[in-house]
Amino acid sequence: MSETEIETPAADLSVDGAAPESTLDEDNHLTREFVDRVVELVEAGEAQKAHDLVEPLHPADIADLFEQVPSDARQPLAIALSDLVDGDVFAEMNDWVREEVIDELEPHQVADIASELDTDDAVAIIEDMEEEDQRAVLRAMDADDRAAIEEALSYPEESAGRLMQRDLIAVPEHWHVGDVRAYLLGNDDLTTDFWEVFVVDAAHKPVGTCKVSWLMRAADTTAVAEIMQDEQTLIPVDMDQEEVALRFQKYALISAAVIDKSGRLVGMITVDDIVHIIQEEAGEDILRLSGAGDGDINEPILLTVRTRLTWLVVNLGTAIVAASVVGLFQGEIARFALLAVLMPIVSGMGGNAGTQTLAVIVRAIATNQLTSSNTWRMIAREFRIAATNGVSLGALIGTGTFIIYRNPNLALVIGLAMVINNLVAGLAGVLIPIGLDRARIDPAVSSAVFVTMATDVMGFFSFLGLATLWGLGG
Repeated sequence: MSETEIETPAADLSVDGAAPESTLDEDNHLTREFVDRVVELVEAGEAQKAHDLVEPLHPADIADLFEQVPSDARQPLAIALSDLVDGDVFAEMNDWVREEVIDELEPHQVADIASELDTDDAVAIIEDMEEEDQRAVLRAMDADDRAAIEEALSYPEESAGRLMQRDLIAVPEHWHVGDVRAYLLGNDDLTTDFWEVFVVDAAHKPVGTCKVSWLMRAADTTAVAEIMQDEQTLIPVDMDQEEVALRFQKYALISAAVIDKSGRLVGMITVDDIVHIIQEEAGEDILRLSGAGDGDINEPILLTVRTRLTWLVVNLGTAIVAASVVGLFQGEIARFALLAVLMPIVSGMGGNAGTQTLAVIVRAIATNQLTSSNTWRMIAREFRIAATNGVSLGALIGTGTFIIYRNPNLALVIGLAMVINNLVAGLAGVLIPIGLDRARIDPAVSSAVFVTMATDVMGFFSFLGLATLWGLGG
């Protein structure tokens, strides 16, 4: 096998000669045949055979297995694979599925699993539990683990305090490299997963960092202060996880120190946790724009219906507002039926243009690309784009309308309406999310409703209003 090839673990699926040919498909997903075979064995009471099939899998693939089986099959599957479903599997599991599986476990079992994990992963398991269940699990944990998790739970949700790990390596600034090496070799209880050693002063405040490679290459007599990097990115414990992710992305960090309000080192965040956050935040904004809630296929149906229905009811209200504008021109529409045929084109194109602009602006806000120094430049940019698109689309629809209906006034009206509504769409797509962001309201949640209302109302009003002025309904 060449150095660039990666061998994917695969299970021996030749159980009773009825197993599928492979475990993973070309997209590195568990095959349907494999999943069905495991479920069949569990249902048939052949737990050991199911166990033998699953045992060679990576923890992430075992987590995927639980996510792919039907909900009613997860409890018996967890029983059959009890010794395989460890902390690493729970750390990779979908939140909703994990909650469902944990509900079937005893508090001491959850405590054992949480004790195997880094603090941040343990908190992710415990934080969504009912308060009574949380207390039962915490009581079953060791005092040190319990104290660390209780401290993490005291921080706001989706903050650096919930995300950070407590297990890190910190050494005094007056040490030499030889002291650090002796400390690392002489303490078996230290964490084994780290890329940097944090250097602290007498008050336990971080003053620098040393990469492991630097410590390995330096002489024992070299002072840590001589080789450490003074400049470092410090993460306040109450910083929102989205802002933490942006700092990791901006400064290409592998790990970063987390400090409390007094500036003392209390934990660290590593890039593997940030990858998940970036993925969550990116998907979250897109789903919020559509009003689809979390958008998780494992989310309970009733919760999904409630989330979506709430926004659909709001959209119904905005649709009624747009319809009321149409009602103002009933007479013109009755006298010239072509208005009813063509007006959805104007509002629909405006809605599409507004959505395009809105998506760009919401992303710019989320990634900190849009700042106070470039806001007006962005508004002017989107206005020019909207004007260009509006004139182009107006000319196109106007020409097409004239060719089909041979009515120059109708062609001019729909062309002008298209220009006006695209300008409104461009401005609404910029100003509404910026305004909501300035008001400390998440623009990804509610911008789409207001932008859609603006483009629908202005689309109908501009087209029907111009038609009335031109006397098309006369």
